Amino acid sequence: MTASISDTLLAWYDAHARELPWRNPPGRALPDDPAWPYRVWLSEVMLQQTTVAAVKPYFAKFTTLWPTVEALAAAPEDEVMAAWAGLGYYSRARNLMKCARAVAERGGFPSTEAELRALPGLGDYTSAAVAAIAFGRRAVVVDANVERVVARLFAIEEPLPAARKAIRAAAQGITPQTRAGDYAQAMMDLGAQTCTTRDPRCLLCPLREACAARAAGDPERLPVKPAKKVVPERRGTAFWITRGQGAEVWLVTRPDKGMLGGMRALPDDGWSAQGDGSGAVPLAGEWRSLGAVRHGFTHAHLTLEVKALETGAAVPGEGQWWPVSRIAEAGLATLFAKAAALALV
Repeated sequence: MTASISDTLLAWYDAHARELPWRNPPGRALPDDPAWPYRVWLSEVMLQQTTVAAVKPYFAKFTTLWPTVEALAAAPEDEVMAAWAGLGYYSRARNLMKCARAVAERGGFPSTEAELRALPGLGDYTSAAVAAIAFGRRAVVVDANVERVVARLFAIEEPLPAARKAIRAAAQGITPQTRAGDYAQAMMDLGAQTCTTRDPRCLLCPLREACAARAAGDPERLPVKPAKKVVPERRGTAFWITRGQGAEVWLVTRPDKGMLGGMRALPDDGWSAQGDGSGAVPLAGEWRSLGAVRHGFTHAHLTLEVKALETGAAVPGEGQWWPVSRIAEAGLATLFAKAAALALV
């Protein structure tokens, strides 16, 4: 059965693989290019909790600006964070820099899963994916798509997250010794295109005859997910502080740790996903309310009021005056880009 599943899936992948800018065509030898592991690693970091469509322009931008891991490691961190702006989950960008520097220092990416796992920011999934796709090592690669395919294939009824141990064991049993990278990407493509969360396209699935959930008649029910938690509502205030008749706006860099860490932003009242801000303004003056923007984080929804002030006074704390005409180049996190857009209406 194991050979049948992997062989069948690889044959399907040979015919239906998605063409992606970071992907080697199916069945080809690994590229003889020192930047190949870098491109695989970069794409996998970007793709975490992010769609392929969203990642494509960012991947193109990063590989144009920094075509090698050494170039990325040497880049100014604020430029990298600005280039990442809008892609979300900003801790990934901070870990990206830490990992790039570690890899450059050691002279290149290691090729084994265990060595990759020791690099900053690489968890079980990313280290397995890079080992398989970049180096052809047999590794059990389980992302959300693979998790769904395997849970249905073996009708694993235990709810998530407890089911992950059984899912990984089942995935281990069907992972072939050869074509490791192609097989990992075939499983991802199958989950993304065919064995989808809703309305799985079972009639088009190459593994339909082996699928226990399809045989039971309700594959969409699996994997069993825990009840959704109520997402808390938070409120805060962002400050649009300008000078020179609105020609420049005061921007700050958020602390490395915490929400949107290391990103350029508007000053705010200290809101976070764990609590609300104080609402205190950073300097005296006649503040105007411009309205509010909404933004969803993983663990909270935030309503952020935007207040504006034109000033000639010094603004307390560290920051910089940024030309309003070039605000799109500031690399603001999405939340603060929304606030800036509101201010500029």
